[in-house]
Amino acid sequence: MGDIPMADDLIRYDLLVQEALRGVVRRVLSSAARDGLPGAHYFHVEFLTAAPGVRLSDRMRERFPERMTIILQHHFWDLEVSEEALEVGLSFGGVGERVRVPFAAVTGFFDESVQFGLRFEVEDAAGALAEEAAPETAKKPARKSKKADAEAAKAETDKADAGKTEPEKAVAGKADTAKAGDKPAAPEAPEEGAKVVSLSAFRKKP
Repeated sequence: MGDIPMADDLIRYDLLVQEALRGVVRRVLSSAARDGLPGAHYFHVEFLTAAPGVRLSDRMRERFPERMTIILQHHFWDLEVSEEALEVGLSFGGVGERVRVPFAAVTGFFDESVQFGLRFEVEDAAGALAEEAAPETAKKPARKSKKADAEAAKAETDKADAGKTEPEKAVAGKADTAKAGDKPAAPEAPEEGAKVVSLSAFRKKP
């Protein structure tokens, strides 16, 4: 008995699942905006900086021309969440900025306190799926070396790296706990056993 040919997915389960998982991110961030971060939880939000609707200063857009990650842990303020986007105040190199990130531009959401993460497929400026451009990270966030973590922690002040095009991290957190000159170290990526949900599992098969 031969294989049964797969029918065309006219329902588009992949898009429905992606929409539902973005709803999870929206709900978690809405709760944090209303009640603050619960317990030891903190969030990494990775997004495409060139995506439509992203609001970012020219200096930060020049520094992160493709994508960046903000960490909502110690030095952030006025987090607002709507149906379409999140907006938050962050400090980059001692300069406060207001950043707007549409949920449609988010490529990853991670809560390292419980080793949980989500990966999303987003079309970049060239029209290619961001997740397919980095298939390994679609399975799990790549572990960085200690040296890479240190570079990420001071990314906002290290002007020597201005020409980099690889994704880097900008560290953010609650302003009321900041100390003059403090530069919190960026936490490591989730461990090998981290629970990371990727939309690749729901893609339409050829």
